[in-house]
Amino acid sequence: MSIQRDITAQSASFRPERADWLRLRTLIFQRWMASFGQLAALVVASRYYEMELPLGLCFFAVGLAIIANLLSIFIFPQNKRLTETEAMATLLFDLAQLCFLLFLTGGLTNPFALLVLAPVTVSASALKLRSTLILGTLAAIFVTAIGLFNLPLRLADGSIFRTPALFSFGFWISLLIGIAFLGLYSRRVATEMRLMSDALLATQMALAREQKLTDLGGVVAAAAHELGTPLATIKLISSEMIDELSEHPDLAEDARLIREQADRCRDILRSMGKAGKDDLLMRQASLTTVLHEAAEPHTTRGIEVIFTVSGTGAVPQVLRRPELIHGLRNLVQNAVDFANSKVWIDAQYTPDRIMLRIIDDGDGFPPQVLARIGDPFVRSRRDEQDLSRRPGYEGMGLGLFIAKTLLERTGAELSFANAADPFLSSAERPERSGAIVEVVWPSAAILAESVRGLGENQPITG
Repeated sequence: MSIQRDITAQSASFRPERADWLRLRTLIFQRWMASFGQLAALVVASRYYEMELPLGLCFFAVGLAIIANLLSIFIFPQNKRLTETEAMATLLFDLAQLCFLLFLTGGLTNPFALLVLAPVTVSASALKLRSTLILGTLAAIFVTAIGLFNLPLRLADGSIFRTPALFSFGFWISLLIGIAFLGLYSRRVATEMRLMSDALLATQMALAREQKLTDLGGVVAAAAHELGTPLATIKLISSEMIDELSEHPDLAEDARLIREQADRCRDILRSMGKAGKDDLLMRQASLTTVLHEAAEPHTTRGIEVIFTVSGTGAVPQVLRRPELIHGLRNLVQNAVDFANSKVWIDAQYTPDRIMLRIIDDGDGFPPQVLARIGDPFVRSRRDEQDLSRRPGYEGMGLGLFIAKTLLERTGAELSFANAADPFLSSAERPERSGAIVEVVWPSAAILAESVRGLGENQPITG
């Protein structure tokens, strides 16, 4: 059962386009801050430092930003989310307005030239790569242009404020490097955050689905138990009616049909779940039973699954938590997917801890991705052979990430390794030659407390 494939598709349906995450209100607020900062800088430079600035053109440039903000506020609703094109156009306007203002105030001799990095950083965090490359390229062109052509800053005595050529060249280079570095850095961080967010969403959906399946099993079990007595009564009475209506074949046939339908109801309930109460006893099971339950969907896929449970004393009773079942099931699925013929599930228990190893006889984890196992969306094992063996499978990264996240919630520690050197020949490789996933719990984390008697049936709500 490949639940993570369904979860991936479902989480993708909830995921908006990248630009749709960016609200117009955010960029409006950012533009207000920039406009007030630009006005303050112009006033201080002209009044306090008595610099000769083309204030008319400078206020015109700031006024353009203010007008654009006012139009955006009056035309669009506050909850407007920008499309890719709209977000890129907005950031491009901010970049052009800032560079025009820098052109009027000394170009790269103006220390506020550093602010050209802001639109590129926002684009790298929220927009697609194509938009970021376009914006970054234009930013580099604008920076170069205002470095070569600008209205110089004039001091109070009319002299031109100049910086050493080496300093101007170094500042230009630093801006270009900053555009590239901050763009790449911001995009990398934002991408990893989005991947982690998507993976955690998929994990929550997987856990919710497993919880629903567990709850459904409890409801069916409770229904089978509660309906057992009335169905038995119906069957008993219908059998007596058949004997008493022997002289009336038509009525006897109806009574026989009632008995058959009662038997059918009993069989349907048994096929849907085990009879019993939805009580505390059903929330725990032996370690062996839990392992078999987790691996059950993958034991009929042509790969032999071998279970070994050993330890001191009786086999412990563990909590049948949905995250435990689903996490182990994903690990078993990954082992079966890549095994050649066998998968071993070895469990060892002591009074202090429970250790589980899942080993397959496949090729093992590729060395280049071994350190990244457990991160979401690792697809390096998806080669041409995988495409033929597992068409439509989304890769091992999300499944193992879900398994690792869910099992760590139960208090487990996971480690991933290979059972043999992947560069050995077929004749030199041992039988257990594939990947090893080791899961270790402190006993107190998953052992169930002793429960006596049947608990009360829980009311069914919702």
